[in-house]
Amino acid sequence: METKTEEKTNFGFSFGRPTSTTTSISSFTIGGSNLHKTTNAAEKKEKVPVEIPVFSGFQSNLDSQWRDIQWTAERKETLMKTVSSYRPSCKEVTQARVLLLGPVHSGKSSFISSVQSVFNGRVTNRAMVGSSISTSFTKKLQSFSIRTQKGEGDTGLVLCDIMGLGDGEMTGLTLHDILSVIKGHVPEGHKFSPDQPVGAGTAGYVKTPSLKDKIHCVAFMVDASKISFHHKGLGSTFRQLREHISDLGVHQVALLTHVEQLCQGTAKDVSQVYKSLSIKETMSKAAALLGMSTSSIVPVKNYSSELDLDVNTDVLLLSAVDHILQYANLFFQDCTPQYRMPLSL
Repeated sequence: METKTEEKTNFGFSFGRPTSTTTSISSFTIGGSNLHKTTNAAEKKEKVPVEIPVFSGFQSNLDSQWRDIQWTAERKETLMKTVSSYRPSCKEVTQARVLLLGPVHSGKSSFISSVQSVFNGRVTNRAMVGSSISTSFTKKLQSFSIRTQKGEGDTGLVLCDIMGLGDGEMTGLTLHDILSVIKGHVPEGHKFSPDQPVGAGTAGYVKTPSLKDKIHCVAFMVDASKISFHHKGLGSTFRQLREHISDLGVHQVALLTHVEQLCQGTAKDVSQVYKSLSIKETMSKAAALLGMSTSSIVPVKNYSSELDLDVNTDVLLLSAVDHILQYANLFFQDCTPQYRMPLSL
């Protein structure tokens, strides 16, 4: 007799109290890495763990890059100066606040640490990164001001880390809480709870947030190595998020992480990333998943097991930051009152 098992997931989008939806355990959880399937006794004996293949879909590289980028130390220095000197075009704000948003283990915390590593001149782990397979290490809102080289001060960029989407029944993240962060209501260090939505009763709740408290750009994080393994609901989740975020006037970009796991050539030499057909095709898949143009998506490779910096990896990371800042500045341009000629008397 076949026994059916069910589990609860808490990515029920609502503007009030987070809702709990019941789904069959035969589907993926958002950001999860394992496929759970209802089985009978005979099937259990033959069950084999599902593993995501590395370098699946590897193809020969193109002769030329499909995006023009220079892989030199000079280009790295130019990008570092660009990021270091960036300041929002709005006088009310000194730093652009960018929210990183994506499934569990999509590389949010690793991206923050990798970017800071470039400016530190050595690989560091500023944003703590966990090793759990199914849950998010980050449980609270954490803002990291990217510091300039040699401790000269802060850049005009703040990267905000938040728990991953779909972390399971104990750590679900609702649309209400995400939008509360973007609107600037959520205090720094707030620990999210599925049964305690952000509201006026939340400790430190920012009732009337200023422009500097708000999020000025959202960067969606998508794991390139798992893009074909996400359950079907992730696409609708991303689209729902993007629609509500757009209504707030906040521009969005996307970072395609772990690209080195798609292509052996890129794994050996990051400068091959824009010659890889596998990565180019995955960019298109990410665009379809997110419902955005490929021009808004950039690939990145985070530092993970490395002990030393690599110029090509740095160029790719800094190019992603430059990409983010361009979109963040669109927000400030939209907020800046346009000069109008006085009406003739």
